[in-house]
Amino acid sequence: MLISGIHGLPLEVTVVGCYNLEENKWVSRQDHYVCLEYGSARFRTKTCTDGGKKPIFQEKFIFTLIEGLRELNVVVWNSSTLIADDIIGSGRIQLHKVLSQGSEDSTWPLQTKIGRHSGEVRLIMHYPNAKQPQNWKTKGAPSLPQYAPYAHPPPPYPTTMPYAAPSSSYNHYSTATYPQSPYAGYPPASFNYPPNAPPASFNYPPHVYPPPPLPLTYYPAAPTGIYPPPPY
Repeated sequence: MLISGIHGLPLEVTVVGCYNLEENKWVSRQDHYVCLEYGSARFRTKTCTDGGKKPIFQEKFIFTLIEGLRELNVVVWNSSTLIADDIIGSGRIQLHKVLSQGSEDSTWPLQTKIGRHSGEVRLIMHYPNAKQPQNWKTKGAPSLPQYAPYAHPPPPYPTTMPYAAPSSSYNHYSTATYPQSPYAGYPPASFNYPPNAPPASFNYPPHVYPPPPLPLTYYPAAPTGIYPPPPY
């Protein structure tokens, strides 16, 4: 998601503390402090005297956001009175989540100059101008408009058609008469057959079919070969 319009707005960053910091073998006591860099702005925490591997700071700083810059640098140092301060580790903090959601509480890894893991730093960031999506279920959210029910709701559609009982004067069956079919008694008793036609009581002879053919008989073929001549 593209985030724009952040130039000049505040970003709160709280340095909570560090964890599992790499120890310096040359000194017996570890006095750490944290530096934050964003653009040209630089902030430094107080030194946590003899903090060991888990120094606690609990310091808050306010940065002015720059349009297009979505990264913050963090550097953890070990303070020394005899020699120059030694860098324990550094890391890059991405601001995309805090700018889109408004807050973030995360632990970020630290690395040495040669890329070796040297501990973690915990930061709590807050961006009060983030645009949060509206949640209609939260308290105080505007309620949806309530629509009044219909004053005269339409009647439900009938599932079956109404049936009206027939009146007493209604005839279920028609009493109309139709003329008799002329083919009801065909042929009439006085019907004269043609002269060559057999009478109605004529019995036809049964049909005679030819006998079925006899089955063919197959014999094996004569063997072939050379046989000795028959004796004389």
